[in-house]
Amino acid sequence: MTNTNLDISELEVVIRQINYLQKISQQISEDRSLEELLNELLDSCRDVIKAEASSLLLYNEKENNLYFHVVTGEKGGVVKNVNIKMGQGIAGWVAENRKPLLIEDCYADPRFNREFDKKSNFKTKTMICVPLIFKEKLFGVIQVINKQNDEFFNERDLNIFTILASQCAVAIENAKLTEIQIQQKALERELKTAREIQQNLLPSVLPDFKDIDVSFKLIPAKQVGGDYYNVYKINDDLTLFFICDVSGKSISAALIVSTICSCIMTYLNMLKLSKDHFDLIEMVKSLNRVLIESTTDDKFATAWFGLYKHSEKKLQSVNAGHNVIFIFRNNEVLDLKEGGLFLGSIDMEYNLEEINLEKDDLILCYTDGVNEAMNKNFEQYGDDRLIASVKDMTGSSSEAVVDCLLKDVKNFVKDAEQSDDITCGAIKVV
Repeated sequence: MTNTNLDISELEVVIRQINYLQKISQQISEDRSLEELLNELLDSCRDVIKAEASSLLLYNEKENNLYFHVVTGEKGGVVKNVNIKMGQGIAGWVAENRKPLLIEDCYADPRFNREFDKKSNFKTKTMICVPLIFKEKLFGVIQVINKQNDEFFNERDLNIFTILASQCAVAIENAKLTEIQIQQKALERELKTAREIQQNLLPSVLPDFKDIDVSFKLIPAKQVGGDYYNVYKINDDLTLFFICDVSGKSISAALIVSTICSCIMTYLNMLKLSKDHFDLIEMVKSLNRVLIESTTDDKFATAWFGLYKHSEKKLQSVNAGHNVIFIFRNNEVLDLKEGGLFLGSIDMEYNLEEINLEKDDLILCYTDGVNEAMNKNFEQYGDDRLIASVKDMTGSSSEAVVDCLLKDVKNFVKDAEQSDDITCGAIKVV
């Protein structure tokens, strides 16, 4: 009779544990936070295995140690902030060797660290400790301490707990993958917003001129850069050309581009109201000061400003740390590089250079997405190839020059991924 009762009791335990594992599978598939899920798993596991306490330690790969993530039981708060080195104590041994342990007498085991009991006034008698492993990757360890009613954990408890450990590892992996997906979606939304900001600031149509032929194009990369250009017709005799490249990517670069755009527009509008003489150097210095005050130390912009006086065919140029601007004149190539440091670094004086333009002169401006475009062999397009490509097209329209150059860049990089925005502009005297 006694044996029959024992068999029934054992069967009830097995059924209860099977139901518990089924419940775990359902819980893992539910949409909830990892913290909430792990706490619930540890609580229910402690109840099913009839343990006094349970804990889950996660593995910090960077620090190469374990830290308590979930602790249940009366003394759990005492050890919550303790880190364990790999190989240290029972948990450290299990993590390092990736093997489960069932220990009937912890104090008789030389691997057991008694310091935790001293701190918590808790007597650890028996323990099961199992590694959390999924696809050969260690996530941590999980353990139950002291069977209730002074009993001992058995092999069935170990088997149930090992299954639980594998389920917890899956839950942690799924949570991390979900977190990555959430971060990726947030980044995609941020990039989309930044791209919209950038595109909305670009001129939809460039002004028409009788004496110059102008063309600009921007080819965006998958990530948002900080390229920007514009052509401002200040009055019938003055036109401002502007191209810049803001450091960094994403929405921060787009916002700095927005600051630059609004600053220039504000300066030009104030000039119209006051009817003062336009001073290119003063505008550049003002813009530089605004960026110094409104951005962080790691944010800056390289830029080129060209002010063209139509009646005199004279170009004023300020190069603020930007790529060299080339002027193609017959078989000669001139450059415009006078100016100063990039914008947003230090308050400084900028230099201006002037040049008288001639019929058929071609001014080429671009961002480093052009000359630093790289193929799969990590070779850069370079200025020499750029000059050679444009030289063959100086008799063509500005649009043809830009299209030809961008096509040559594309042929050079071939299947290599574009990592930066590519912007190019051509101004031809007709």
